Amino acid sequence: MPLSPDAHHSYAIPLAGHPPQTQIMTDRAVFTEAYAVIPKGVMRDIVTSFLPHWHSTRAWVLARPMTGFAETFAQLIVEIAPGGGSDLPEPEAGAQAVLFVVGGEVVVTLDGAEHSLTAGGYAYLPPGSGWTIANRSDAPATFHWVRKRYVAVDGIDQPEAFFTSDAAVAPTPMPGTEGRWATTRFVDPADLRHDMHVNIVTFEPGGSIPFAETHVMEHGLFVLEGKAVYRLNRDWVEVEAGDFMWLRAFCPQACYAGGPGRFRYLLYKDVNRHMALNL
Repeated sequence: MPLSPDAHHSYAIPLAGHPPQTQIMTDRAVFTEAYAVIPKGVMRDIVTSFLPHWHSTRAWVLARPMTGFAETFAQLIVEIAPGGGSDLPEPEAGAQAVLFVVGGEVVVTLDGAEHSLTAGGYAYLPPGSGWTIANRSDAPATFHWVRKRYVAVDGIDQPEAFFTSDAAVAPTPMPGTEGRWATTRFVDPADLRHDMHVNIVTFEPGGSIPFAETHVMEHGLFVLEGKAVYRLNRDWVEVEAGDFMWLRAFCPQACYAGGPGRFRYLLYKDVNRHMALNL
C-alpha cells in the first residue's frame, strides 16, 4: 500500500542542468578541515555518477568515508528515470541503508513484498536484506540513500526493516523550546540495535540551537525546506533548501532559523556503539 506524501511539507531536489555561461562563478561551496558545505547551485549534471547494476539512474554523491575527515557513512541523492532501478542495489553485504524520498515514487521490494514510497516516504533496510528498487511511474523519482556499515554487537539482535513516512511520525519537541525545535525520530533513541539515526530536524522561525554542540557523532545534513544561518566550527554560514552540510566528529555546530518559514533538514549521525581503539 502506498505511503502518502505529507501535504504540509516540501522537499528540495537538485537543480541539475547547467548554469548559463553568463553566470558568475562565486558560490558558497567550501571544504575545510572540520566541515564541508555543498550548496544546491553546484549539484549539476556534470557532477553526477552512474552506479553498477543500476539502470536509467544517476546519483549525486554528497559524502563518502574519507580517512581524516568523516569516516562512517556515505550519502547520495539518487534520481531514477521512468522504468529504471536496480535488482542489485547494494554492493556490500554488511551495509545497511536508509532511503528518504523527496520527489516522485519508487517501489522497494523486500522479501517478496512491494512497498511504494512517495515524497516523504522512509525505509530502513538492514544489512543483507536483499532489497530491490524500481521507478514504475512516468516521472523521475528522487531519493536520499544513506549507507553505513553495520556494527554488530554480541547479544544484541540486528534491527528489522521498516517502512514509514514523514507524515506518519509526530515530531518530538526538544525540552524547553515550546516546540520551536523538534526532531522527527524514525527510530527510538534507546533502541541499541540501531547504530545510526537518520531523522528530520525542524525549526520554526526564531528557533535555534542555543549552544555550540561539540560531540563525537559525524553528521550529514541536507536542507529539505527553508533557510537559516548555521554555525560550523568557527564560521557562521547561510544555508537554504537544497544545500548539504557534512560535519566530521567534534565540529562545533549551532543554528538560528530566522524565517520566514520553517527550516527542516534530514540528519544522519552514528550512535550507540563503543569507540573502536584498533584503528
